[in-house]
Amino acid sequence: MEDEEIINLYWNRQEKAIYETDKKYGKYCTTISFNILQNNEETKECVNDTYLKTWNSIPPQRPNILKVYIGRIARNLAINQYERKKAKKRDYTLEIALEELNECISSKNNVEEEFNYNELVNILNVFLSKLSQDKRKIFLERYWYLYSIKEISSNNKISESNVKTILLRIRSQLKDYLKEGGLYE
Repeated sequence: MEDEEIINLYWNRQEKAIYETDKKYGKYCTTISFNILQNNEETKECVNDTYLKTWNSIPPQRPNILKVYIGRIARNLAINQYERKKAKKRDYTLEIALEELNECISSKNNVEEEFNYNELVNILNVFLSKLSQDKRKIFLERYWYLYSIKEISSNNKISESNVKTILLRIRSQLKDYLKEGGLYE
């Protein structure tokens, strides 16, 4: 079923929308959630919460790209659940990836205070569009899907050392790009 048809099911409040969303994007949401939570039970709960939140948000929202819309919901819910879990015990998978990125986008002033979210997204999209397809894929696997270095290595058929080097260089390029734009001191 096409995304527009699924969105129309949500708009018409037909429960089949959830079934069709799960059929088309269930594995996608599961992958996003599991990479953050590293727990099957919590992942299933997060995916179900994703469908509920999608149901409650369409309408009034009408996403342009359903996959991105529900992916963002799944990711945000998983991160929130991870934060709650982190308060109880330490797990460094998410923290390591975010600390790596923090080298590029943090400054004395909080970036979110200086620029609104949409501007930052646009800047990152422009930066990513300048990367080769392979480098962009590696960057997104690490910082959006939160894959481990080992998983990225396997997915892209390159050594772990090469993955680390590529990510280091991309972060350096991103830092320089943000400096040029006045977003990083």
